[in-house]
Amino acid sequence: MDKMMVKNLDLYYGDFQALDDVNLAIPENQITAFIGPSGCGKSTMIKTLNRMNDLIEGGKIEGEVLLDGKSIQELDVNTLRKRVGMVFQKP
Repeated sequence: MDKMMVKNLDLYYGDFQALDDVNLAIPENQITAFIGPSGCGKSTMIKTLNRMNDLIEGGKIEGEVLLDGKSIQELDVNTLRKRVGMVFQKP
C-alpha cells in the first residue's frame, strides 16, 4: 500500500510554475529521498508534502496530495509536519 500519493500536482509562485504535473507514489515503511541538482525542485516538492509552502505568499497548489488516503489539506498541519520530515544538507 502507498503511504503517500501525489496526483497531477502543479505548484506556482505567482506566475512562475515551480512544479508541473507531478505524479508520485511513496510506499509505506520505506525511506524516500529526493536527489538532484540545485534548483531542480527537491525542496519545493518536500515543502509541498508537509504544507510548508502554505507559508509562502503568492503560492498556489493544484492537484492532490494524499497521506493514508486522506487529503493533506484535511489534516492538522502540525501533525502532518511531524509525520513528513525533512533532512537538510547543511545543519
